[in-house]
Amino acid sequence: MNNAMSFDSWVRAHGQRTELALENLLVAANANPVRLHEAMRYAAQGGGKRIRPLLVYASGELANHSSDEKNVALDSAAVAIECIHAYSLVHDDLPCMDDDDLRRGRPTVHKAYDEATALLVGDALQTRAFEVLASAQCEANIRLEMIGALAGASGSRGMAGGQAIDLESVGKKLDLAGLKQMHAMKTGALLFCSVQLGGIAARLNPTQMEHLKSYSEALGLAFQIVDDVLDATADSQTLGKTAGKDAANDKPTYVTLMGLDYANKAAKDLQETAIASLESFGPKAQALKDLALLVVNRGK
Repeated sequence: MNNAMSFDSWVRAHGQRTELALENLLVAANANPVRLHEAMRYAAQGGGKRIRPLLVYASGELANHSSDEKNVALDSAAVAIECIHAYSLVHDDLPCMDDDDLRRGRPTVHKAYDEATALLVGDALQTRAFEVLASAQCEANIRLEMIGALAGASGSRGMAGGQAIDLESVGKKLDLAGLKQMHAMKTGALLFCSVQLGGIAARLNPTQMEHLKSYSEALGLAFQIVDDVLDATADSQTLGKTAGKDAANDKPTYVTLMGLDYANKAAKDLQETAIASLESFGPKAQALKDLALLVVNRGK
């Protein structure tokens, strides 16, 4: 990919690949219990940027080989990470959490259905993610590695733990180190897992995986900083969710802690760090580099 047009084509192609994989690997909407399966598809297929599946596919391109088995593993990983992400959003929107009525420009699941259904949707999407990985038609060691990576990233030492810190921090003052730790767990863990899953499917060596870790750590923090900036500066129509929620809920963010100018500069610096981490991969990492630009420049 040598220009923006070819990257746009890559995003469209792999976005369509993600949608097809979701269509094939989610339980059919007419399967019993119908209401639950309809709501699961409402949550997982309701749009979004699909950043995490795109990261899976982009890191998968770093391999020196291509095979049907690798492609199956990548599709399974893309669906699994998106199921975990979708479940986290469904639960995050519940009244007991962030209490939001809007997600991706549509009513949240508990508004479109009801709170009990939303709770079950999150539970079922989470377990479906591991079911998809466990049944992927690839080598057993690849399946096991991917399952372990996703479990670690989504549990108490990853996304769920970060969400717990976020809830505990409402109305409190976090220092910069505390804010970074929260974001590394809440947002960064799943972004790292996305590139990790692609790297596992591509059979990258430990040194290459370390480079991907450096990339994703910088990218994950940049992603959350940009989220903080957009929450403070964009409107609900642009965001597809309720704007100004962080300030309304008295949550610590990069903007409230360090100011808008600092947050914008920090995101840009992290973007450069992420891209620099990929130099050893050469041209094969172009999609990952372009995704770092997309993450930081979204909303502009």
